Amino acid sequence: MGHPTAYRLWQAPCATAKFEPIIQHNDLDRIRRVLDVGCGPGTNASWFAHVDYLGIDLNPRYVATARRKYGRQFEVADVCVYEADADAKFDFILLNSLLHHIDDEHAYRILRQLSEQLTPDGHVHILDLVLPEPASVARTLALGDRGDWPRPCARWHEIFSDCFEPVVWKPYQLRLCGVTLWNMVYFKGRARR
Repeated sequence: MGHPTAYRLWQAPCATAKFEPIIQHNDLDRIRRVLDVGCGPGTNASWFAHVDYLGIDLNPRYVATARRKYGRQFEVADVCVYEADADAKFDFILLNSLLHHIDDEHAYRILRQLSEQLTPDGHVHILDLVLPEPASVARTLALGDRGDWPRPCARWHEIFSDCFEPVVWKPYQLRLCGVTLWNMVYFKGRARR
């Protein structure tokens, strides 16, 4: 889905429900500085209109759309090789549906680097696609996703916990018309210091 409009339309039915665990477990008014990794066309930017915000994404069309729509700071960058300024610190780092597009080696590299970018009181917030074990609509959709690495909950927990001290771990479902379309997980973690 390289086109920003197609991406937004695909995300629209579940975008708020997908973000709900973050709303439930955080006071967004207390956030000071956000790094939105894999920000797409600014999917999450409106939640952070009141704070210093940087969104990064690989797709130049997404970034151009986000800049036009939100007038915020967005950069084109490949997070697999992105080297942030050592002084760039954030109290809220968000990865929304990014890591199922990334293999384990690069996922670990990204997460370890992001842990260095957290302020002492900061947290990483990860929302990602879970590969459910039993045959289901959700499993079929996860396997058909353009991300090649959806993982079972246990594997996500292992990866996230290897890189961060867990604060919140919440598996949840995105449903439409009573049918579970996607199994998701929300992870909130602190840097291991």
